[in-house]
Amino acid sequence: MGIWESAEWVAAETSGISRRDRKTGSFRTYLPDTLVGMPLVLGREVDARVAEAEQAVRRLDRRAGADLAGVSRYLLRSEAIASSRIEGIAPNPRNVALAELGLSEDVSGISEQAQLVANNMTIVKSATTALVAAPMVQIDDVVSLQRALLPDAHRMHGVRTRQNWIGGSDHHPLDADFVPPAPQRVHGLLDDWVTYLNGAAHSPVIQAALVHAQFETIHPFADGNGRVGRALIHTVLARRGLTSGAVLPVSLVLSTLSGAYVAGLTAYRHAGAPGSSDAIEAVERWITTFADAVIEASTQALSFAEDLDDLRGQWNERLDGHRRREGRTRRLRSDSAVTLVLRDLPGSPVLTPATVQRIHDVTAAAAVKALDELEAAGILETRAIGKRRRAYIASEVLDLVAATERRLASTRFDTRLGPPVRPVPVRPPTP
Repeated sequence: MGIWESAEWVAAETSGISRRDRKTGSFRTYLPDTLVGMPLVLGREVDARVAEAEQAVRRLDRRAGADLAGVSRYLLRSEAIASSRIEGIAPNPRNVALAELGLSEDVSGISEQAQLVANNMTIVKSATTALVAAPMVQIDDVVSLQRALLPDAHRMHGVRTRQNWIGGSDHHPLDADFVPPAPQRVHGLLDDWVTYLNGAAHSPVIQAALVHAQFETIHPFADGNGRVGRALIHTVLARRGLTSGAVLPVSLVLSTLSGAYVAGLTAYRHAGAPGSSDAIEAVERWITTFADAVIEASTQALSFAEDLDDLRGQWNERLDGHRRREGRTRRLRSDSAVTLVLRDLPGSPVLTPATVQRIHDVTAAAAVKALDELEAAGILETRAIGKRRRAYIASEVLDLVAATERRLASTRFDTRLGPPVRPVPVRPPTP
């Protein structure tokens, strides 16, 4: 059952710190219910909300999964920024995309900030992909994810062996907002947690909600718990087949609605017997908070997908107009380099002839011809990336990403009604 356990804190250091930080005294750690075999009977309203959330995700995945799978990594740049401990204004999506290109080709003039974000985007993507593909997730896999997210914090890697806490003083837990389970409890709780993660006792949205809340409650690492816990949301939804390729921006919505998020997690940490009315009410409150975030994330992702659809329509009109002006009336073949590049442009918004060759298996001449034609049609623009070398950029895609990221950072999900509450790119230029 969820209980609070009493413990004593004795200050280990006394020199060089304030009297307040030298406190000694009693505090309480929280020991949550285990997840495997949890009795969970949701009320009608909560059950309906969860069903609505799952339907929203399935509609989104059917409607726009392919486009979102390619471009959604840019919407999660804030995770990469947090992983890099970068402060200040988020790098512009265009600069991050160029830095991403720089991971495989020489690109000059890229800021260190954009390079850090691009590197971490790649790390987060590969680490979470490995978790999704694993036949059975092991604790070591989750530790590997933490290492990937904190590549330079070697002392923080692995399951913690000391007491940690959230809020209050850096030197003691006596004034903390929340104190997770004692270190000796962590391994047993993680064994139960990973067994639940590998199962299918509950629907995907409920499972993702409980996996995230339990992980944040156990707080098994000295650092990186929030980042790992947010990545695990995507892991569960993908492993259960609810999302096929797109990364649903649930973590960004939860981050934006931080007050409701913290209140939901606080409610989840109830004290009472499993299956009791208090326990069910506490879990229901958190699941409702999570389901609401899933619905909002699906709505925002669908809006982004519709914007991409509109943009595709504009591209087709521009390309048709350009070809008519050139006196070319024959339809493009479905396997032509121009068609292939245009089809995958949202997921590959920055290209060079070499990347087109690699992605689409076409000749160098066909790659150059396709990029030049799309530039002439007003679909791509170019930027110098080195001596006599150019990158071709679908700026409108990256501007849509910036606008969507700004919208996701507003508590009203509309920057006209509420400003962003975290660092975001500057407002894209109005056409």
